[in-house]
Amino acid sequence: MKFRNSIKVNWLSVAASFLLVAVVGGVVMIFEFYSSDSFFKTRDFNYFLIFTLWFVFIVNYFVLEFLFSFYSKNQIRRITNILPEDIIHDFDTDIGFKELGEKVHEMNQKNAEIDMMKEMEDYRKEYIGNVSHELKTPLFSIQGYIETLRDGGVEDLNIRDKYLERIDKSVERLLNIVKDLDMINRFEAGQIELKYSTFDINYLIQEVFDLLEMEAERHSMTMQLQTTQSQLLVFADKQRISQVLINLISNAVKYANREEAQIIVSTREGMKSIHISVEDNGMGIKPENLPRIFERFYRVESSRNRKEGGSGLGLAIVKHIMEAHKQSISVESVYLSGTKFKFKLSKPFLEKTKKINPLLYIDRHPPMR
Repeated sequence: MKFRNSIKVNWLSVAASFLLVAVVGGVVMIFEFYSSDSFFKTRDFNYFLIFTLWFVFIVNYFVLEFLFSFYSKNQIRRITNILPEDIIHDFDTDIGFKELGEKVHEMNQKNAEIDMMKEMEDYRKEYIGNVSHELKTPLFSIQGYIETLRDGGVEDLNIRDKYLERIDKSVERLLNIVKDLDMINRFEAGQIELKYSTFDINYLIQEVFDLLEMEAERHSMTMQLQTTQSQLLVFADKQRISQVLINLISNAVKYANREEAQIIVSTREGMKSIHISVEDNGMGIKPENLPRIFERFYRVESSRNRKEGGSGLGLAIVKHIMEAHKQSISVESVYLSGTKFKFKLSKPFLEKTKKINPLLYIDRHPPMR
């Protein structure tokens, strides 16, 4: 049994030897057919021919095996000289191309796992650093205000009230960060269930405009809704979509940073979805920063640090909300020209929309003069 398992037949050598024997046998038979010598037509000659062909077949097989083995070992030796020492061990003397390929494949898998672990470690360090930075700023502010009050500032009513108000804002910022982090983690764990309903997306956009009206006026910014229909019904979680719109529009307001700043929210009807875009003419985003803007706490520019007290998690939450709706959000931006976010929402099953003339403009906030 051991002897049988130790025999390995190389079918490539068998095929090559059989081909050689077939060619030689064919030539001899053609010669025998055209030969007038009676000896080549006798039974003894045929036996001799068969024996010779078998002998040639066996000899040729072992010669080819030797040549293949010699060539393979030389090539394997060259390859192993390039590979790391821990891939090929000293006891792997009879390793073949198949085993070598498996070892190289294992090496590639290990390298890929190591690279992934390094990326995850880098992301973890960056993430912890960002969380620390976000929490450190309000905590240090609270600590400074409390120390001032303890050192006698509490006796001055103006200082006391002003610092208590600032402490309250810092605590509110901390709570917002914790709430947003908890929301993202729950989204990733699938613990937040969406409450689907049918609602008018145009009406919701106007509600968000009203909510952000004072902030827009403070930045001398206009907000405008462009739509092809007065009513466009969608089937989604109204509260979460409102959160998406507030994050996108408020970000555009904060980073307007130019005269005659404006935000245009567009809605149009597609075959199966309602297409929504939020576009501004602000400073835009550099191309190298675009792939990372939906990461937690990612800073597009150092000048965009959260002066307004945001959690730094707005776009990350937007991305998770859209993924929970089985949709995606994309961004287009030209640096120094503006940014445009685009996403889709599903239509309700029974659609009842009242159509009017195309391209209806609803200007919620006329330009400040």
